[in-house]
Amino acid sequence: MHAPVVVKVGGSLIDVVPAIVTELVRSAGRVLVVPGGGPFADLVRSLNVEDDDAAHWMAIAAMEQYGWYIAAHGLATTDQALVPQSPAVFLPCRLMHDRDPLPHSWDVTSDTIGAYVAKELGVELVLLKSIDGCTCGGKLLERIDEPVACDEVDPMLIRFVLGNRVRTTVLNGRRRGLLATYLDGRPCRGTIIEPQF
Repeated sequence: MHAPVVVKVGGSLIDVVPAIVTELVRSAGRVLVVPGGGPFADLVRSLNVEDDDAAHWMAIAAMEQYGWYIAAHGLATTDQALVPQSPAVFLPCRLMHDRDPLPHSWDVTSDTIGAYVAKELGVELVLLKSIDGCTCGGKLLERIDEPVACDEVDPMLIRFVLGNRVRTTVLNGRRRGLLATYLDGRPCRGTIIEPQF
């Protein structure tokens, strides 16, 4: 079994959430799931809210809605940043309101919020997305150890994880069995983001 980990489930994966939850349950790992924003965050973006604070809290509320959707497929929920004994979904509103640790900007999305939670727990982060990893110039990057612009993650994510030494792996959540392979501790195709030690 893999060590405890935070798994951020991207909103673009909403149609394959049942399969992802099945992999998580079968893994029986100590996984804290951080939800993306999905269509709920897309609605917030479409409203063009000019107040950055309001948009920030609306987007975090969107994450919580997606979190309840993920949990509805058979996972427990928690509003605490903790390593659960079995896979559970993190509902971020309470903790993010209480601590308010990140800038209120669209440069910060659920990617960096997932990284913040992983940092607080001292565990690795997995970003499940609908792509095979981060790219630069159309080429898949197997490893990132310095700041680089990647459209596949939010603008703050890479600087945050490198600066806080949060080992991060970007995996394609649409590839059936890939998450289970990772949780089993076996090599996976994707992008690893970590500083050189």
